Amino acid sequence: MADIPAPAPLPRLWARIDKVWLLILIIPLVVLVLDPPAAWPTVRDAANALLNTAPFILFAVSAIGFLKATGSEALVAKAFQGREMRMIVVAALAGGLSPFCSCEVIPFVAALLAAGTPLSAVMAFWLSSPLMDPAMFAITAGGLGLDFAVAKTLSAISLGLMGGFAVMMLKNTTLLTDPLRKSEKRGCGCGPSPFEGKPVWTFWQDKDRLATFGEAAWANLVFLGKWLSLAYLFEVLMIRYVPAEMVAGVVGGEGLSPILIAATVGAPAYLNGYAAVPLLAGLVEQGMSQGAAMAFVMAGGGSSIPAAVAVWALVKPRIFAAYITLGFLGAVFAGIGWSVFVA
Repeated sequence: MADIPAPAPLPRLWARIDKVWLLILIIPLVVLVLDPPAAWPTVRDAANALLNTAPFILFAVSAIGFLKATGSEALVAKAFQGREMRMIVVAALAGGLSPFCSCEVIPFVAALLAAGTPLSAVMAFWLSSPLMDPAMFAITAGGLGLDFAVAKTLSAISLGLMGGFAVMMLKNTTLLTDPLRKSEKRGCGCGPSPFEGKPVWTFWQDKDRLATFGEAAWANLVFLGKWLSLAYLFEVLMIRYVPAEMVAGVVGGEGLSPILIAATVGAPAYLNGYAAVPLLAGLVEQGMSQGAAMAFVMAGGGSSIPAAVAVWALVKPRIFAAYITLGFLGAVFAGIGWSVFVA
């Protein structure tokens, strides 16, 4: 049998490189080549923006570390107990305030659906969960203001309620029956479900939990630092090179049109929930309306790749279509509501 040649060094090296960090290094070099006088101001302004956000980042990573170390994620399981209407309300609240990634939710939601938990409560949790969490709230408040962060939180919860009750009203139709895929896998490589067990609030007394705090805090510090560094570079470039008149002409002004456009392009233009904050701040500075900004961040958060894949992996296409439709409508309503409030 012929020997199989080992992979070439360059492809192996390329596979190991973090493409986001690489892009962070490349962007200033490209600016240096194409517009040398702007290279240092670009790096300086992005670094200053990152430093201004540092207190919010430190609070966010500490909060995530605390929640992971104490195991307080287990409290979310209580949302799926009792009457259906109560489950929808509590699930929407839990989703809008809990710090879970879409992948962590997969084994938990799969078990709930397989056990017969109403799809309405699961949908309420699924719709609100990707949109807001303690870390996202801190970053949003730092970049777009406390009012916007509170409004987005309320919009996330409202979207969960809207989706949950809509599914409850349609639960006896063929559209929403038998939601699970026959071949779906009950897991995603994240380990055991984070919703099992009881919280231990004095986590510092346990060596393993203290290590969990450090690991979670560090991992999220690197994650946020990476994505926000890239986002602030994009923000500086956008303000410098994208004409404000163009942004204002597309998603500026009042009315329904900018909100619909922002909700439509929110998903394909969405990088990451945290990276979207500086980009939105730059767009608002360039003339994007407040209602369009809210619609963009709501639509993008719900239909971003991790959130959408988590839903697609478990449920049949018609349930996935219902999820996307409800998310889009909720984003439009949130944009309208926020624009009216600001006005």
